[in-house]
Amino acid sequence: MHIVAKHLMKSFGSFQATKDVSFEIEKGKLIGLLGPSGGGKTTVLRMLAGLEDPDSGEILFHGKKVNDIPPQQRGIGLVFQNYALFRHMSVYDNIAFGLTVQKRSKQQIKERVTELVELTGLKGLEKRLPHQLSGGQRQRVAFARAIAPEPQLLLLDEPFAAIDAKVRKELRTWLKSMINRLGITTIFVTHDQEEAVEVADQIMIINQGRLEQKGSPIEIYQHPQTPFVAGFIGESNQVSDIHRFKGFNNVAVSETKATIRPEFVEIGFLGEISIPSAAETGIVNNIYFRGTNWQVEVEVNGQILFAYRSLELETLKPSDSVLVLIHRVYLFHEQEHLTVENALKTDPMPVHI
Repeated sequence: MHIVAKHLMKSFGSFQATKDVSFEIEKGKLIGLLGPSGGGKTTVLRMLAGLEDPDSGEILFHGKKVNDIPPQQRGIGLVFQNYALFRHMSVYDNIAFGLTVQKRSKQQIKERVTELVELTGLKGLEKRLPHQLSGGQRQRVAFARAIAPEPQLLLLDEPFAAIDAKVRKELRTWLKSMINRLGITTIFVTHDQEEAVEVADQIMIINQGRLEQKGSPIEIYQHPQTPFVAGFIGESNQVSDIHRFKGFNNVAVSETKATIRPEFVEIGFLGEISIPSAAETGIVNNIYFRGTNWQVEVEVNGQILFAYRSLELETLKPSDSVLVLIHRVYLFHEQEHLTVENALKTDPMPVHI
C-alpha cells in the first residue's frame, strides 16, 4: 500500500499531539516511527488506522482519501504490545478469527492458518491457549492473526515492549525477514533506537508532534537535519562553544553550539593520535567498559566529552593527561545544517548535508 499523509493536525483538549505532519511511504516499506514518549508517534499510527480522526489534513491510501472510511474497511492489520489475544481461543482459532469474520470457507481458513503457523514458527502449538505460550510465542500469534486476512498495511504499536531482551532481539530479526517475504507495507511505533535502526527500511522521527526527519537509518545517523535528531539518535556530546577548540576557531557561522559524536573524537597519548598538532590536552575523568571498547569521559577546555577507545590500546585511568582530537562536528544554524571538518586536517571545507 502506498500512503500519503498531508498536514495532519490532532489535539486532545489543549494538548496538540500532532502539528502539521506530512509524509509519504512507498509500497512494501518497513517504517519505524521513532521518538520520545508523548511525542505523537502513537497518535499518527491511530490516525492511519482510523482509530482517531485528524482535526485537519488528509490520509490517502493508493491515492484515495480514507479519512471517513472506518477502520475495518481500510485493509489494515493491527498488532499491540499487549498482544490482545482472545484468552478463551486456541492458537488456531485466534489466527482464524479475521478469516471467520470475512466468512471464508472452512477449507480456505484451514489452508491459510496452516500456512501462517508454518511461517511464524508455531507448528505444534495450534491447540494451546494463550496462557500456555511464552511471550514471544504469543506475539507471533498476534502477528499471524493480523496478517491472516491479507491486509495491505500492517500497523504495530510497540510490538516488542512486553518481551524480554533476548527474545525481543530474536523477534526483530524474524519480523524483518517475514515482512520482506510478504511485501506488506508496515509501520511500527518504537522508542527503542536500536530496534528502529536494526529493523526499519526508513525511520520517521517524531518529537513534540512534529516530524523532525525521515530517511534510512544510516542517512539519519550520518546526516541529522535538526539538533534534536543529532542528540536523539546514537550517542553525542553537546558543546556550547565550538570556537574554543583547535581547528574550529574560525567556523564561519554565528551559531557556535555543536553536536559531536563520540566516534568523531580521537583520544590517546602522544604517538597514538593521528594529527597531534590539531589535538587539545584533556584530563580523563572516568572510563566505562562497553564490551567492544572503552567509553572515556574526558574534560577538555572546561567541556566534558565522551569518546571511544579500543580495548587493544593501553587502558586509560582517571586523572591521565591525554590528547583529544575532534575530527568533525555537526552545526545547526537557522535552516542550515552542516558537517564541519577540523580545519587543521587536509580538507578544511564544511560539507553541506
